[in-house]
Amino acid sequence: MTTPDQPDATTAPAEESPDHQHGYIHRKDEYLKRLRRIEGQARGLQRMVEDEKYCIDILTQVSAMTKALQAVSLGLLEEHLSHCVVAAARAGGREADEKVREASEAIARLVRS
Repeated sequence: MTTPDQPDATTAPAEESPDHQHGYIHRKDEYLKRLRRIEGQARGLQRMVEDEKYCIDILTQVSAMTKALQAVSLGLLEEHLSHCVVAAARAGGREADEKVREASEAIARLVRS
């Protein structure tokens, strides 16, 4: 028996099921490649500061890195909406409401950043 705080097997989020795959999984290698490139940009920024490079040059690189992170964020958001949110909407109920709330909060965070 479950309590109101504990979902039963029929209402458990899809992420908890062993056969669930996240929407981005088919592009995982692409995302990892982009993130490694961004990691390299961050190391380059550190070197620029250590080497006392010109402020505007550093800011230009910060802007490029920010744009790259935004591209990853938007891609993941698109994957989440088209996979996770759509699947939850089809299932309906609390899971659908939760996925829409999560997506709305994620969009709000991206807009504020």
